[in-house]
Amino acid sequence: MDVIVLGGGLMGAASAYFLARRGARVALVERNRIGSGATVASFGNIRRTGRHLSQLPLAHRSLRLWGEAEKMFGRDVEFRATGHIRLIFDEGSLADMRAYAEAARPWGLELEELGPNEIRSRFPGLGPGAIAASFSPHDGSGNPRLIAPAFAEAARRLGAEIVENAGVQTIRHTGSSFAVASSKGTFDAENLLNTAGAWGARIAAQFGEAVPLDARGPQMGVTEPLPHRILPVVGIWTRDKDHGAYLRQVERGNIVFGGAAERVTVDLDPGHAATDPKRLPAQLRAVARLLPAIAQATIIRTWSGCEGYVRDMLPVMGRSTTTPGLFHAFGFSGHGFQLGPGVGDVMAELITTGRCETPLDDFRVNRFGGAA
Repeated sequence: MDVIVLGGGLMGAASAYFLARRGARVALVERNRIGSGATVASFGNIRRTGRHLSQLPLAHRSLRLWGEAEKMFGRDVEFRATGHIRLIFDEGSLADMRAYAEAARPWGLELEELGPNEIRSRFPGLGPGAIAASFSPHDGSGNPRLIAPAFAEAARRLGAEIVENAGVQTIRHTGSSFAVASSKGTFDAENLLNTAGAWGARIAAQFGEAVPLDARGPQMGVTEPLPHRILPVVGIWTRDKDHGAYLRQVERGNIVFGGAAERVTVDLDPGHAATDPKRLPAQLRAVARLLPAIAQATIIRTWSGCEGYVRDMLPVMGRSTTTPGLFHAFGFSGHGFQLGPGVGDVMAELITTGRCETPLDDFRVNRFGGAA
């Protein structure tokens, strides 16, 4: 093999695909099923609004690839560029939005500011108390249950080896290559790509690279099917985490929601995250501020997933600083879904060519200093 990819979430599956598309011999090794971890627990938000400015080049690259998804896979992964609206309920948040919009413009993100009347006419039923909103028309959503398996299957068609239910036992660097021993055999390759999500810091630590990462689980929920009336993804500009809700309505009518509930600490062994029913009423009150009609809907399911949150809320991406041939792409801190295709494309470019046209300096693994 040329590359072993450890971790079969969206980042790993996308990387395997783009590596195989560039002609690399790839083995993707996943401890469970492809896309069964943080990816499938994702909200499905494809947004650029509110991202750290240094993430925007990667986000733009990824959005272009989301637009090509159906052509790449030969199937629909339910990417819909229906727009992303973030409602504003106070003057402080309005000032924050305007400052961000001004700062993001040179990075290629144009946000439209909407007044109360425009919100009511274009998006009836949303945020009756909102004083303004931002709108990004080219963003939207995708189906978290479909995207990682679609990338993995496309990678398999290009010759990649996709290995599921393979618990990793040891990882050794022999000087010129890596040997990964798993419950389904040993894999050898010149390069190792760490896309292990919340477990990524453990792998980095094995090679003397310390990353301050916490494993946490969000609280997500979904309603019964309702008449389909909400096209954009809906969020909020706020500094108050108790109000930080978001929602979207899928084409089948269900409303998926999240936010406004403290993320729970997750033990990486075994790595299962659970929701807290006691937090649901307060979460629904925050969601109802964005969409009052949800107060009349029946909640049919709640769930969580194990996500890796880095101290500065930026991912770790790029080359190892201690070990030739080792690369990292993990720690996306709950906002990696939109970035997934771009991450895979970037890492494939970096590994196969030794360079990358998308800037990654802010994501370097040694930005924290110290050793593991």
